[in-house]
Amino acid sequence: MLEILAAGSTAATAPGWVQFLPIVGMVAIFWFLIIRPQMRQQKAQREKIAAVKKGDQVVTAGGLLGKVTKVDDLYVEVEIAQGVKVKAVKSTIGDIVPPGGTAAND
Repeated sequence: MLEILAAGSTAATAPGWVQFLPIVGMVAIFWFLIIRPQMRQQKAQREKIAAVKKGDQVVTAGGLLGKVTKVDDLYVEVEIAQGVKVKAVKSTIGDIVPPGGTAAND
């Protein structure tokens, strides 16, 4: 009887690497659905910030809307009202407002 049980337990078992397939599948799903699109958005944002030039209307991360009057490597000078200029870190620019853009409340 021991021989029968021993013979039955030596049936074909899956290799050890097969156990890691679900984990590899989950990592692939996370990569293509979450990480990769986020990296593309970050790259597009970096390119947009690098392309800021004098005369662009921008919105800072703090919500200030103004016109760029001076661009440096790390800083931009933004005119938020007539004669009121602030110096902002370039990476805090949230978005560039397209020319002729209208306010949301109009």
